[in-house]
Amino acid sequence: MPNQPAAALATAPQIRRLPADAVNRIPAGEVIERPAAVVKELVENSIDAGARAISVSLGAGGKSEIIVADDGCGMGTDDLLLAVERHATSKLAPGDDGAIDLLNIATLGFRGEALPSIGAVARLDIASRRVGDAAGARLSVYGGKIEGPAPCAFSGSGTRISVCDLFYATPARLKFLKSDRTEQEAAADALKRLAMAHPEIGFSLTTDGRRAFSFAAEGGDEKGKLRRLGAVMGREFEANAVPIDAARDGARLTGFAGLPTFNRGLADKQFLFVNGRPVRDRLIVGAVRGAYADFLARDRHPAVALFLEIEPALVDVNVHPAKSEVRFRDAASIRGLIVGALRHALAGAGHRASTTVSAFALGRFGAPGFPPSAVRPNPFQRDAAALAAFDDRPRDYEAPLLPAAPSARLEPTEDAPADEAPLGAARAQLHETYIVAQTADGLVIVDQHAAHERLVYERMKKALAGGGVQRQGLLIPEIVEVDPEDARRLDARKEEFAELGLALERFGEDAVIVRETPAMLGAADVAAIVRRLAEDLADIGEGLALKERLEEVCGAMACRGSVRAGRRMTAAEMNALLRQMEETPHSGQCNHGRPTYVELKLADIERLFGRK
Repeated sequence: MPNQPAAALATAPQIRRLPADAVNRIPAGEVIERPAAVVKELVENSIDAGARAISVSLGAGGKSEIIVADDGCGMGTDDLLLAVERHATSKLAPGDDGAIDLLNIATLGFRGEALPSIGAVARLDIASRRVGDAAGARLSVYGGKIEGPAPCAFSGSGTRISVCDLFYATPARLKFLKSDRTEQEAAADALKRLAMAHPEIGFSLTTDGRRAFSFAAEGGDEKGKLRRLGAVMGREFEANAVPIDAARDGARLTGFAGLPTFNRGLADKQFLFVNGRPVRDRLIVGAVRGAYADFLARDRHPAVALFLEIEPALVDVNVHPAKSEVRFRDAASIRGLIVGALRHALAGAGHRASTTVSAFALGRFGAPGFPPSAVRPNPFQRDAAALAAFDDRPRDYEAPLLPAAPSARLEPTEDAPADEAPLGAARAQLHETYIVAQTADGLVIVDQHAAHERLVYERMKKALAGGGVQRQGLLIPEIVEVDPEDARRLDARKEEFAELGLALERFGEDAVIVRETPAMLGAADVAAIVRRLAEDLADIGEGLALKERLEEVCGAMACRGSVRAGRRMTAAEMNALLRQMEETPHSGQCNHGRPTYVELKLADIERLFGRK
C-alpha cells in the first residue's frame, strides 16, 4: 500500500461483515431481477424434483403473485428449513474424496440461492409433501424472516410455492420492472423454453385467472419432441422442419431445423438447449447463419430448435448467475457440429419446399379450410344489366380451348416425362416466367428464374470443389463501366475471380474489360454480374478473401446468369429444368430463401372448386 498520511489512515473505512439479510439480497439482485427469473428458478427446481406436471399462475405479470405447483418428490420438514438457507442444495453430492465437483453439473439448478433470495425480497410460502408422508408441511419466509415449518393439508405429493408482493422488501427494484404485459410475456417465454426442453412434462400457465396455454405431456421420442416444438413454435414449424441427429467428440446434437423457405425477418425462433437447459448463446447465431448461408438473404432467418447432449465436465454452466449462458471447453468443435448437422439435414431435404407456400397460395384463393385472404371483387361477377343481355346461344366457350395469349404456351412432346416424376411433366409456360407441370396427384408451378439460379449455383460450387470452373471466351470482350474505386477493387482480386471462371482486368480509370465468363452461365448479362460483384467487394472489405465469401459471390453470379423471367422455353427445356431440379440438392429454394415452386395437390384444387 502506498505511504499515506496518518490522518488518512485514521479515517479509512472499516471492513465489516454484512448482515444476513443484506447477504441474501445481493444474490437476489443477480438471480431474481424480474418475475420471469422467479418462474424460471422455481420451475427448474420442479423439473429436478422429477415432476411430470407443472402449473404456473401469475398475477399482474408476476408482480403481485407467482404460484408454481408440481407433482414431484416433495420435501419434508427438515428439507424445508434447509431449502431456504443459502448454499443448501440437494443437487450436489460429495465424491469419494469428499470434495464437490462444481464443474460436473447434471441438474438445472444447484446454487442453492433461489429460495432464500426470493424470500429476502418477497413473501414466500412453501407447502410440500413427500411420497409416503402422512401429511404435508408448510414454511413461510417474509422479507428474510422464517416462520414454521408447520403441518398442513396437502393432497398427493409434490410442492406448491407462492411468491407474493415481489420486491416489497426492496421497493427501489420495482422501478426497474416493465408493464404487467411485458413481464407476463417474459415469464411465458421462460416457461415455454423449459417446456420445449422437456416434452415429457406437462406445462400450463394461467395469467390473471385466464389460461394462457397448456401443453400436454408428450412421449420422449422424436415425434413427441416435434409435437411439443409445434405447440410452442407453431404448427407451421412442425410441418416444415427436418430432423437433426449428429455426434462429434463426445457431443450429440438432435432437434429440428426449418426448411429455408420457412424463414422469418427476425432471429427469434432459434433455440439451443444444453443438457436440457435453455441457454442463450451467440454461438448458435453464427453457426446457424453459416449453415443457411447458401439459402437465405442476409435479412432473413431460419427457425431451429437444437438439443445438445454433452459431458457436464465439458461445459461450464456457472458462467452467469441466472445460468442462462454456458461456456464450452471446445467451442470450435461445437460450432462445427452445429453447422455440419444443419447442412446435412438440409441436404437430405432435397427439393422439398415449405408447405406453407402452398397453404398461403390456397388461402389467397379463399379455399375452405385455409386462412381467408382479404376480400377482393369477383372479376367474374356481372351486374344485372350485363346478365340480362346474356343469351343462351352457343358461344366461344363451346369451342376447343386454346391459349388465350401468346404468353401461354402448350407444347406437349412425345418424349415428355411421365407424370409420376416428383415434379411432374411440363404442360405450359405462363407469362414467360412460370412453368406449369402436371404430377400424378396435382400440379406444380415453377419459377423458372429462381429454379435455374439454384441449379447454376450448385453446379458452380461443385465445379469449384472439383478444381475450378470451366470458362468460355467472349467473341468480343465486353467493357463494363464502373466507379474508379470499384474498378480498382475488381482488378485487385482478378486472380480470385479467375478461379470462379471470370477473367477480367482493369480498362482505364473507370472500367474493366471481361474476356471470359463461366461456361455454365451461357449468354449471361456480363455487365450486371460485374457490377454486383463490385458491390459485394465493397461490402466484404479489402482484407477478406473472396473464398471466405464464396457462397455470396457465386450466388450473385448465378442470379445474374440464370434463365431470366420473360424468356420463352420449349417443352424440352422446361422438362430438362424439372429433371435437374429433382436431382439437385436444395432446389426447393433459390439462393435468397424464396421457394422455387409451389405444389397444389388435386384434393386441394378440388376444394377450391367446392368439389370436396
